[in-house]
Amino acid sequence: MSTVELPRLEPVTDADREIIAEQLGRPPRALRAVAARCPSGHPSVVQTSPRLENGTPFPTLYYLTCPRLSSMVGRLEASGIMREMTERLAVDEELAAAYQRTHEAYLAARDAIEPLGHQVTAGGMPGRVKCLHVHLAHTLACGPGVNPFGDETLRLLTAEGWPSGTCAQKITH
Repeated sequence: MSTVELPRLEPVTDADREIIAEQLGRPPRALRAVAARCPSGHPSVVQTSPRLENGTPFPTLYYLTCPRLSSMVGRLEASGIMREMTERLAVDEELAAAYQRTHEAYLAARDAIEPLGHQVTAGGMPGRVKCLHVHLAHTLACGPGVNPFGDETLRLLTAEGWPSGTCAQKITH
């Protein structure tokens, strides 16, 4: 794996906030920045605060908001691929070590914003693969070489035709 790239975070505009609320079907919580955009320019990944507004810990630092990507990732998850990915962690020492580094980098990035005092990250790290949405969001925010399962998810989605077209047909901003 390469040196960890810091995401190119963009301030959240009022238009972004409206689009993200429409994408999610609710107002966004703990929103800090736009971490990646889809091909049509809408936010696709946001960076969130380590705590919700009420103080509840929220360990998911990068959150996938693009409805098209979320749907595509959901289909991948439904295929059972996460079970196969987790099984590979038990037999592939290099992959397990890379995933451990992913976990540590995720913790460091989150704790640089606000330490939560625990080692829980997101997506099942470092012992299993639980949520491809989180892993893809991490890769889209930080670039390739940071999260092996995010990278793999992106390759699989690219093979399915992403990125192309508009991510949110009913969003008109």
